[in-house]
Amino acid sequence: MSRLAFGLALLVTSSLTAADWPGWRGPTRDGVAPPGPLPPLSWSETKNVRWKAPVPGRSHGSPAVVGTRVFLTAAEPDEQLQSVLCFDRATGKQLWKTVVHRGGFEQKNGNAKSTFASSTPTCDGERVYATFMHGKTVVATALDLDGKSVWQTTVSDYVLHQGFGSSPAVYKHLLLVTADNKGGGVVAGLDRASGSVVWKQDRPKLPNYASPIVLPVAGRDQLVLTGCDLVAGYDPLTGNKLWETKGSTTECVTSTVTDGRLVFTSGGYPKNHVSAVAADDSGKVVWENKSRVYVPSMLVKDGHLFAVLDEGFAACWRCDTGAERWREKLGGTFSASPVLAGDRIYATNEAGKTFVFKADPAGFELLAESKLGDEVMATPAVCDGRVYTRVTVKTGTKREEFLYCLGE
Repeated sequence: MSRLAFGLALLVTSSLTAADWPGWRGPTRDGVAPPGPLPPLSWSETKNVRWKAPVPGRSHGSPAVVGTRVFLTAAEPDEQLQSVLCFDRATGKQLWKTVVHRGGFEQKNGNAKSTFASSTPTCDGERVYATFMHGKTVVATALDLDGKSVWQTTVSDYVLHQGFGSSPAVYKHLLLVTADNKGGGVVAGLDRASGSVVWKQDRPKLPNYASPIVLPVAGRDQLVLTGCDLVAGYDPLTGNKLWETKGSTTECVTSTVTDGRLVFTSGGYPKNHVSAVAADDSGKVVWENKSRVYVPSMLVKDGHLFAVLDEGFAACWRCDTGAERWREKLGGTFSASPVLAGDRIYATNEAGKTFVFKADPAGFELLAESKLGDEVMATPAVCDGRVYTRVTVKTGTKREEFLYCLGE
């Protein structure tokens, strides 16, 4: 089964196509754009902009793109609103805005890079799903494609540390959600149609920010979670723990990736690490290094692991041994995760500069650089020759967010 076929099979709906980016890290949950036309190599405010749309408030969630629509979460701290927005994919016109929560902003975010809408929505072609930290809880919400509420479920109490940014994932008839926190978190599977809890597993009482990621690894689909000093594999349909090992740091932001045998984890507190873990009963840590890949998730292509380090380096390691093939300075600080489209890696730093370089283990080759806006924290969605990216523009003391669609 191809990666794309695997991704669409997970969603179990015929309304999704190869031209969609249905949720966090795309259709195969690994940052790889679906097959199709490649996005442009470069852009600016006046070059290759198909449309841009204003977005209220301050948020770092990434867009989800399905069918004729683009979905985005938003938080407006002054008004204390948390919303899901829907835009027309062709024109950028806002089709609807549904306020999911009012109030509940009494907790101060513990990290300057955190917002009250840092998670990415996901869409299965029938409903759009979003998770928010609201007050002292984490709540999952389902809306229909016209923005009307279908159900809402409180997943867990939540003790704020640095914020909440875990994005939900669709797997067959379930919506998978996580809410790791110092008060004792959970990973759970909710019924997509009703929001009822099908299964729930407790997690350690430690702060963590990782999203549930389902990957085809070691001969089966596994929900892999990192952080809380552990790496663990779960059966995504039942929540049964398949294996667990001490192969991670306490606080992880990145989403794990796989070469089909190993899963690759990274973190930055209390130590920096990148590691390869056998996703089987052994849970063996095959190799590890001390690189700081804390926030941007990694990519796998042709037996090699590609990463953008937080402090502005790009790196490539062999998947099997961890041997470093190359490391190159890009510049700036990175929070957005890189995306692989064809043989190109698109990586955007926090200042809005995008570096496009080849996914080639033989050596680093920069193809293009572009600058858009003044700040980018969210990972772009890349599909069907387009880049959908959330950009902040600052004019004096004024700060505005926009959703851009970039394409030739």
